[in-house]
Amino acid sequence: MNHSAADEVAGSTDRLHIVFLCNEYPPSSHGGIGSFTQTMARALTARGHKVTVMGLYPQSRDSHENDRGTSVVRLAHARKPGLGLVVNRRRLTRALKRLHAEHPINIVEGPENSLALVHRNFPAVKVIRMHGGHHFFYTTLGLKPRFWRSWIEKHSVQKADHFCGVSQFVAEQTRTLLRLGGRPIEILPNGVNVDHFQPRAEIAEEAGLIIFVGTLCEKKGVRQLVQAMPPIAKAVPTAHLWLIGRDSLDPDSGVSFSQQLTSLIPEWLKDRIKFCGPVVHPSLPELLARAEVLVYPSHMESIGIAPIEGLAMGKALVIGNKGPAPEVVEHGVSGLLCDPFSPSSIAAAVIQLMRDRALRRQMGERARSRAVELFCLEKVADRNEAFYRRCLS
Repeated sequence: MNHSAADEVAGSTDRLHIVFLCNEYPPSSHGGIGSFTQTMARALTARGHKVTVMGLYPQSRDSHENDRGTSVVRLAHARKPGLGLVVNRRRLTRALKRLHAEHPINIVEGPENSLALVHRNFPAVKVIRMHGGHHFFYTTLGLKPRFWRSWIEKHSVQKADHFCGVSQFVAEQTRTLLRLGGRPIEILPNGVNVDHFQPRAEIAEEAGLIIFVGTLCEKKGVRQLVQAMPPIAKAVPTAHLWLIGRDSLDPDSGVSFSQQLTSLIPEWLKDRIKFCGPVVHPSLPELLARAEVLVYPSHMESIGIAPIEGLAMGKALVIGNKGPAPEVVEHGVSGLLCDPFSPSSIAAAVIQLMRDRALRRQMGERARSRAVELFCLEKVADRNEAFYRRCLS
């Protein structure tokens, strides 16, 4: 690999030029990768680095914007049957070459499949961050990976110079699935702004309020959470649930997931389960502050951003016990783990916390301490910066 351009810039200044490949940068429809990319891009920009986010989006023409100093380049996604991969690769390659000629790039980073469209000889260090790719989620959820998406992911991984992962679990699972052998994988957890997400003493908790944050879809465990509500509501008369997040559609029937969930709710309980829709991120802490308990019963995660934000809020958490959950919550210390496939297990954990205010407060304090110690954005940004410099050296 030709490191000349990257070495020249790294040797002449402490300022790096980092390019994140991301096809879901906010405010476009996004999930955890989009949220992570925006958070980290802003943090690195604030430290004086040049950060560019580049990706393919369902729009008719290319666009460019400035997000707090981060340059966001949205390339028009080619929708040509059979030719999309070729056309998109050409568009991305040209855009990267133009950018590199203007401002030499040190690092190009993206999720598991992102380097498939990047030329193998592009003169920058190429990093894959394991957020939980196609092989990871399909295999851990007991599904068979799709051939085409598997090929793209494997092709992408072959081009990487370095790897990092958002959790030990996702790193080791991906290592096995993609046959990476003994190649080093740096563990760099998602970070949270612990000044923005922090306990709000001025906001009173609402009696019985349970909050879930995330996309309304099967793998997030929302179905089991809704099914857990009847026993919760019977045990705690004030219990009510807010579901915060964007809806999803069943690709076969076209029915929204929220419609499917509504059909499961008994009539007597319908006014106690509220579908709030997506909420702009800056206003989320004010809503979370009102909850007595936060619940995230995902069937599988690489490492969820929403639970980390809940930790930082100093709230009692219930999260699914699969995958990297123990890396987020110490069971019985900073929260409770439950079987996310079992409504009764979810209900038991929520009821335990809702009936014991002292326990909620104790776990909330420990949750806040854990967030500050392990997931503070400034500390995580320090580790990312150090990792990039080791990659360049």
